[in-house]
Amino acid sequence: MAAKLRVVVLGAGFGGLELTTILSEKIGTQLDLTLIDKSDSFFFGFSKFDVMFGRKTAGQVRVYYKHIVKSGVRFIQDTVTTIDPVSKKVETQSGATYEADILVIALGADYDVAATPGLAEGGNEFYSFAGAEKLREVLPSFSKGNVIVGVCAAPFKCPPAPSEAALLMHDYLEKRGIRKNCTISIVMPFGLPIPPSPDTSLALMDAFAEREIRFIPKHVVKAIDPSRKVAMLEDGEEMPFDLFLGIPKHRVPKVVEDSGMTEKGWIPVSKDNLKTKYPGVYAIGDVNSVGTPKAGVFAEGAAKVAAASIIADYERGEEPEAYKGNGICYIEFGDGRVGQVNVDFFSGPSPFGTYTKASDELVADKEHFGSSRVSRWFGI
Repeated sequence: MAAKLRVVVLGAGFGGLELTTILSEKIGTQLDLTLIDKSDSFFFGFSKFDVMFGRKTAGQVRVYYKHIVKSGVRFIQDTVTTIDPVSKKVETQSGATYEADILVIALGADYDVAATPGLAEGGNEFYSFAGAEKLREVLPSFSKGNVIVGVCAAPFKCPPAPSEAALLMHDYLEKRGIRKNCTISIVMPFGLPIPPSPDTSLALMDAFAEREIRFIPKHVVKAIDPSRKVAMLEDGEEMPFDLFLGIPKHRVPKVVEDSGMTEKGWIPVSKDNLKTKYPGVYAIGDVNSVGTPKAGVFAEGAAKVAAASIIADYERGEEPEAYKGNGICYIEFGDGRVGQVNVDFFSGPSPFGTYTKASDELVADKEHFGSSRVSRWFGI
């Protein structure tokens, strides 16, 4: 009997879960796959808004990895401490060592709060789960003043999220009857909220105008002065605030940086199949520099192509169709409505996107998007 294919997947987010599921479905009986993540549970990025605004508890949005029961797969909760891409060997905090025929890096991006002076002391961030939980406690005590949703550096996960945060903040303040006592501003590095889709951007800009939300394009927040409560932009402009919601600078996890795999801060990969320059090593999702947004749906799409490539090499078949860099993102417009943007980065000469108008019906679509993946990945 042929030896089983040893696969080690680092990171159990969208990319790691989808790739693991496909390999189990296709070659489960010939598979010895170890999925490693430092957490005990998964959550969708959009669920942080539910936690932040008090719509759901943390326990209601987490899905626990203990539910994963798949042919040829075992889940290990541990922290990766070293990665050797040449030998495809991984060591973890518990002292364990894992050797692979195929190594998949899907560890996502970390948040470098310290890279923005004053952010930790004088502001808040809502991109981490801990940050969303903290804001759940902070927001009820806020009653008046200037709210700034500020991007501190690009690239950053889920490009629509700052716009969503501002629109949902408007709803939150309206519901509490204090919106008239507050201003809301968004600082973004892009000229438009969603650059590949002018129609989506126009819809968001109209929503901002209707709600008197100030959109400040082509800027980032470089520092916070906690004592004066001002956000300092890269051109020297200062914006006073009473509540700052930051999107921190993103970076690869330190263990990835220490592995020597990165160039210009991220892991370079083939745009066709997500292979790195190291034989048998793939990098999918936020950790790479393939050229798509850092968002779960793009990690999932990359995982499909990487999994197909792994299977083709294992079975000596034909390489799969190249990664198209396309995906659908749902956008919270507030007032109980959800819009949708379908973006394609690689099929044409430049990225392009189409917009589906925000509606009540798309709320159900978004819920199905989440529930279908929980069912597929966790069997619940």
